[in-house]
Amino acid sequence: MKFIETSIPDLIQVFPDLFIDERGVFFEAYNEKEFEKNNLPIKFVQDNQSFSYKGVLRGLHFQVLPFEQGKLVSVSKGKVLDVAVDLRKNSSTFGKYEMVELTSEKRNMLYIPEGFAHGFIALEDSVLGYKCTHFYNKPYESGIIWNDQDLNINWGTTNPILSEKDKNLKTIKDHITFINKNT
Repeated sequence: MKFIETSIPDLIQVFPDLFIDERGVFFEAYNEKEFEKNNLPIKFVQDNQSFSYKGVLRGLHFQVLPFEQGKLVSVSKGKVLDVAVDLRKNSSTFGKYEMVELTSEKRNMLYIPEGFAHGFIALEDSVLGYKCTHFYNKPYESGIIWNDQDLNINWGTTNPILSEKDKNLKTIKDHITFINKNT
């Protein structure tokens, strides 16, 4: 496994070693010793999966203390553009985001630490999975609108397929007091 830092501290791309032959592909999707050696969480408490049609945008979602979630995100089918926004109030990269293409072909993953908002757009019909460091807790969930002008994320579309919930999320400016109060 290769662990590669992004431009935002603690946000890490993970590339498993792929063993490819005439039968197909084998790889380790998670190895506790490798994660521990690279200072990443070794305890995940919940695994989630979603299927999204091409053009579906989910996010940008997050939970606040005491239920912030770190996520190990991967794609088992298809291709997504995955986005993580740093919401850690004392971070030098607060409000910055990183965009990573995750594909079932590369089997690459993104570790998103606690204190980040997360979202993705499906570039193909896709199955996305993520391991979480804390359980989902509805009263502590929140999100940032996908087209927030201050973030200025280029999703590659101006008309994604969105849930009603995601259409009504607030801007990062609306969340700054909320985030600072709850972190």
